[in-house]
Amino acid sequence: MRSSVGVDVGGTFTDLVAREVSGRLRACKVPTTPANLARGVLNGLAAVRPAGLPASVAHGTTVVTNAIVERRGARVGLVATRGFRDVLEIGRMSRLHLYDLRLPPKPEPLVERRLRLEVSERVGPDGAVLLPLALDELPAVVEALKREDVESVAVCLLHGYANPAHERALKAALAPHFAHLSIGSEINAEFREYERASTAVLNAAVMPLASRYLDELVAALGREAPGAVLHLLHSAGGMMSPQAARARPLAMAASGPAAGVAAAAHLARRLGLARALAFDMGGTTTDVCLIADGVAETSAQRKLGGYPVRLPMVAVESIGAGGGSIAYADEAGALKVGPRSAGAEPGPACYGLGGTEPTVTDANLVLGYLDAGRVYGGSIRLDPDRAATAVEALGRRLGLSPVEMAQGMVEVANANMLRALRLVSVQRGYDLRDFALIAYGGAGPVHAGALARQAGIGRVVVPAHSGTFSALGCLVSPLQYDAVQTWRARLDAWDGKPAEDRFQVLEERCLAPLLDEGIAAERVALARSADLRYTGQNYELQVPWRSDAGALRGAFEARHRQLYGYATGESVECVNLRVVARVRDTGVEPPEFGPVGDGESAGAQRAWFPETGEVRLPLYHRATLAAERPVLGPALIEDEWSTTLVYPGQRCAADRFGNLVIETDL
Repeated sequence: MRSSVGVDVGGTFTDLVAREVSGRLRACKVPTTPANLARGVLNGLAAVRPAGLPASVAHGTTVVTNAIVERRGARVGLVATRGFRDVLEIGRMSRLHLYDLRLPPKPEPLVERRLRLEVSERVGPDGAVLLPLALDELPAVVEALKREDVESVAVCLLHGYANPAHERALKAALAPHFAHLSIGSEINAEFREYERASTAVLNAAVMPLASRYLDELVAALGREAPGAVLHLLHSAGGMMSPQAARARPLAMAASGPAAGVAAAAHLARRLGLARALAFDMGGTTTDVCLIADGVAETSAQRKLGGYPVRLPMVAVESIGAGGGSIAYADEAGALKVGPRSAGAEPGPACYGLGGTEPTVTDANLVLGYLDAGRVYGGSIRLDPDRAATAVEALGRRLGLSPVEMAQGMVEVANANMLRALRLVSVQRGYDLRDFALIAYGGAGPVHAGALARQAGIGRVVVPAHSGTFSALGCLVSPLQYDAVQTWRARLDAWDGKPAEDRFQVLEERCLAPLLDEGIAAERVALARSADLRYTGQNYELQVPWRSDAGALRGAFEARHRQLYGYATGESVECVNLRVVARVRDTGVEPPEFGPVGDGESAGAQRAWFPETGEVRLPLYHRATLAAERPVLGPALIEDEWSTTLVYPGQRCAADRFGNLVIETDL
């Protein structure tokens, strides 16, 4: 019997979800092994071995993200057009706080100046060769990089996106000397030289690390699970082959949040939710993302470690609000929560691991929203006295009782998270009342009910396997490849033939790795889109492709009006063409859920809510709740890894797949 396994490697735990041939899902957590991450994956595969030897392993990892944030990348050299080696150091002006006279320090250049070398060549923005490439200069470049023990080389030439011939020639010439090469036009064929160079260099920096990790993992799987096919999750919420991951490892940089969002999008499609918000509240951060018609929103550029990355990524907004966020009084005596976090060590005060500052988790425990009698994560016991001591100390400074202080902390944290929800919805032209909230993560199901009431959201869904939701996201994510090409043309002088020719080239590029894996072309969905802007603007909007110029303009103006409230009627131009190739169906369907008990209350504890005061809070075991059996709030529903709080006035019922659905009368 062969199974399919989704694996998400986190900082503390490695999560796995295995799908048996019968369709049943089996989930587990094992400790992450930082010194040898592949070992933790193998330990997890052994733990789910009763599901059968895996036929496929879908894997998400934080290896790339951590390496960039912690500046643990390889020593990189950059080859640039003569006169343009300082593009990375000049950067781009950004004044996020226009009236703050204290300018923040510029980030350190990604490559030291002596490792930024130049070659004579020049290509124009239309792709015309203005100065041939001087390959005779390359021996001196190679010698200089070798002398500095450079492990990986990035090549990014001026306007290489318009004509990559010179970059390809350099790649061929450098390949005998360096094992890792990152070519700008292959990583991101878009204009804007600084962002493209930054992306190429970051990709080069993580290539050796990613290659070593993939080699270890492939070898280990070959021994422990012979024949298993490995795929890696990328930042846009799809899977790619190990070969693609080696060439473009930077695409795995945001695979952690992408995995949870992919699972939320899959769930939204299965439940028929036209509009949903993925809400992942962990210990340090809260990640939110908008899902429309079962597809998560993506963005073409994000920042990672303070540097721009131009690759498709799920459009996740992260804020410093989590269960470990620390509450304090600022200089004016106002209550603040986060972004500083107690982390896993020492953790919240109630963990008893040395933490003494009050956190959101401590506040939830003081209010009775967590069960002090449980063991969380198989090892963590909560100490109500330590939580009360920490919260009370802050309350004395602000003249509040412990309960008032705890409630204030929760309300401030909720206000921070509500702003994030509005940022990805209301500020993008959507009405929150049209959405369902999909809540997961360690603390998400505790806060989701309150956030839904404040936001005017009528339905909250707490997924089955919410404690291993990112691993499930790896399992349900389809194989997916994308490509982009800068191409500028005004819609008022439109000729569709050049665009069609370029789209066909991009589609062939995206289809090639899928066909190589034996995927039939009819199983692949191809989606075209274009980046449009008013002529001369600096930023563009991505809209679905229309072959007719009038229809394309209409789609752009509808999106512009949704986001900004107006459309000007001015000239519109296309700047980029995009293609996404996605396998139509992963074949993973949620199994029917069968309760293992009578669904009766397993006890009760005291809790406090602002609208009711102190109440008796019944406790239920999630596994015992039959489908459609109503649980009226207030109530606490628990499983091994998560706690769901049903607030007063709300009602909750499990659906036939084991998801908890909380509804509020608005």
